[in-house]
Amino acid sequence: MTRRAAIVASSFVLEHVPDLVRYGSKPGREPQQLDALLGALRTFDQAVAYAPNQVFVGALTPEDLWTRPRNWWEHPVEGATPEGAHGDVMSQAAFYELLAEVDRFDLVKPKSEPEPGELPLFEGDEIAGAFAGDHDSDESLAPNVLLENLAIKASGVHALRDLLSRTGLDPSSITHAIGCGEEAVGDRYQRGGGNVAKAIAEECGLARASAIDVKSFCAAPVHALVVATALIEAGIEERVVVVAGGSLGKLGMKFEGALAKGFPVLEDVLAGMAVLLEPAGGSNGPIVRSDAVGRMPVEAGGAPLAQLEALVGGPLDALHIELTDVGTYATEIHNPEITEPQGGGDVPDRNYKMLAGLGVVRGELERTDIPGFARAHGLPGFSPTQGHIASAAPWIPHAIARMRAGDLHRTMLMAKGSLFLGRLTRLWDGVSVTLEA
Repeated sequence: MTRRAAIVASSFVLEHVPDLVRYGSKPGREPQQLDALLGALRTFDQAVAYAPNQVFVGALTPEDLWTRPRNWWEHPVEGATPEGAHGDVMSQAAFYELLAEVDRFDLVKPKSEPEPGELPLFEGDEIAGAFAGDHDSDESLAPNVLLENLAIKASGVHALRDLLSRTGLDPSSITHAIGCGEEAVGDRYQRGGGNVAKAIAEECGLARASAIDVKSFCAAPVHALVVATALIEAGIEERVVVVAGGSLGKLGMKFEGALAKGFPVLEDVLAGMAVLLEPAGGSNGPIVRSDAVGRMPVEAGGAPLAQLEALVGGPLDALHIELTDVGTYATEIHNPEITEPQGGGDVPDRNYKMLAGLGVVRGELERTDIPGFARAHGLPGFSPTQGHIASAAPWIPHAIARMRAGDLHRTMLMAKGSLFLGRLTRLWDGVSVTLEA
């Protein structure tokens, strides 16, 4: 019998970097609104006490948000600390130090005034340093691009180091790292050469690890879990870590909606993740059901029902179960207090209504069950809008804890990728995996 793979540990971390929000893609294109943006930034203590951030690092459960009054930013968590059961919140000053530590090409210049062409690194109203480019005529090595890339690396290093610290695991026992961020690092000759995973592994002492990056926009983390599972089940690897850093380009992405509604700019954090897999044994963690991976083939096209039938219906049929036999579904769990002011609505709630609609089509639910499906089998949104990070993955540490406690038997992680953003195809991508205790 093919051996199974289990998810045995994970770490989900945040880096509060308000003074890097100005270098996000959207704020960078709206310089005339910079003063208003800067006036709506949060302090570190405010970011730490924000309930969705406390859920992200494991200090609160997702369900706490169902009953906590909104707006959440107006009701800070009393006694909140940066440390959670599944990760922590790093301050901007500490992140700048980490940026400098993992910089291998003298790009970060702490306590230096920026020279022409360099980016200033701010700490409030003060300049804390500068960030340089590395080629005058290669736009892929321009300061703003390299800052995004190094921030991705540093955020991933933060997550993986946190995982290693919490588990006490020997880094050399991990023999493969899979990067699953949305970045495409490279130079002008190959803009997506990649292997951020190997750069992260190097900084974290994974001396025996080889590495690859998996790309599929927001769906990449779940794809990476499938690849890691396959490597373990095939006997090729014994321990694999799936890792990703946050997306600096998405900082402040929806800041205009926040300003219009009088909200603070909540997209002021990067988010990193690290998930460890190894052969299943005993109760070391939930098993990945590789015999029930949901796929979105080309023939699924763009019709939502066809996509859901492929992503969810197929795995349910493979397991010979119905929709309600899965305790919790995790999908795009974007924080609605970020998406709603910009007109994007409550993304998780919309997805759960569509999922319940699939149950109606399959004859497994009544239409009257649709409004309550999210509370019964879903999650409130609590993840920063960091794209790949928000797509199901932040539920993993909560799921592990509940499965080990005997409170959850089965959960499904489902993610979709917006391939059309690359202007090569109008298709979506998607993948799902089911975990069982």
